Amino acid sequence: MSESLIKETQEFVFKLFKDELPNTCLYHNYTHTERVLKSTREIIEHSNLSDDDILVLELTALLHDVGYVKGCEKHEEESVKIATAFLKEKGLEESVISVISDCIMATKFDSEPTNELERIIRDADASHFGKKYFKETSEFLRKELELQGKLNFTPAEWRNENIRVFTEKHHFYTDYALKNWQPRKEKNLAKLMGKKKKRKKKLNVEKLKAKYKTQYKNESPERGVQTFYRVALRNHIKLSDIADTKANILLSVNAIIISVVLANLISKLDNNPYLTWPTIIFTLFCVVSMILSVIATRPNVTSGQFTKEDVKNQKVNLSFFGNFHKMPLEEFEWAIKEMVQDKDYIYKALTKDLYFLGIVLERKYRLLRITYTVFMIGIIISLLSFAIAIKNNPGKDIDDVLLTQNSITVPLKITDNLNTRFTI
Repeated sequence: MSESLIKETQEFVFKLFKDELPNTCLYHNYTHTERVLKSTREIIEHSNLSDDDILVLELTALLHDVGYVKGCEKHEEESVKIATAFLKEKGLEESVISVISDCIMATKFDSEPTNELERIIRDADASHFGKKYFKETSEFLRKELELQGKLNFTPAEWRNENIRVFTEKHHFYTDYALKNWQPRKEKNLAKLMGKKKKRKKKLNVEKLKAKYKTQYKNESPERGVQTFYRVALRNHIKLSDIADTKANILLSVNAIIISVVLANLISKLDNNPYLTWPTIIFTLFCVVSMILSVIATRPNVTSGQFTKEDVKNQKVNLSFFGNFHKMPLEEFEWAIKEMVQDKDYIYKALTKDLYFLGIVLERKYRLLRITYTVFMIGIIISLLSFAIAIKNNPGKDIDDVLLTQNSITVPLKITDNLNTRFTI
């Protein structure tokens, strides 16, 4: 009878939980019930109990949390009511039902067990404290309390609460639990304490960082200073690259123009002498633009040497290669060591570097502006001079210039009274 009753009770509890247990019960569910039953049987196997006592314990393990289908409040009392009604229906004796009811009430966490059966079921119900799956069940319990609106713990607060329960409120009662589950409970407690210590250490470090960060910002905004130098120097270098690119474009364009003039236009001046001065003007402006482009991109050569006195007096900028390219490696390494020991010297060197980069940029862009102006004016004056020369020459037409290609000429009548030649 006992085996069939246990099986029927398992089926009853499973169906009851499946149909009526709220979804908020993440911990107090059928999985927890199965674990309590397994832990109960684990203690029973190492205890000298009668068959009636074993039946009481197994039925209590299965029915001790069925009251959660009615709510969290006074669930032990509700469990007793549901268990009593079910067991009476199954024909169990009143005296046995009474013992089961007492065992269910003994699972209250703040109660003290009064006999061996109550101590066994109490240890089985709290066996997760001494199991490897403690972390998992503990987290499910935390989320259950949160979803039910009873208590809302942060992970750190829940860890502190578990430590308090481990050390102040919970202890095992049976010899089997003390021998087999207590060591694992101590390991679980040690892990909690270790995490708390690590968390406390991390918080102290963060507080210390925040303290020094505030002081750092107020007294020495070094990161802001470094960002300023980094951005400013990067922008200066980009502007220098842009200036060099513009100068190279002008240099290439004017070189191509001069090549075309020398190869094609100058050879036609014998037959078109009136184009001599426009050609000279056009070529001259192109040459001037080229010269200015070269001057804009031409680097300055510095001495490349410094003395120890210069380093000690912080007069030399070691961030620019032009100040040390002729120095021996040993002297340069010594100078760098001297500089990195003094933060002010480093900032002073970066300031000098930034300043002289600005001077170079001003010179480049000033020359580029002049070069572009000369090139633009040259194009305009050259076109005007070509137009004036062609207009003022009565014996030529603009078609002479555009159609002149090779040495074969044929007559072409453009109007009734004017003949001209063009080369095919």
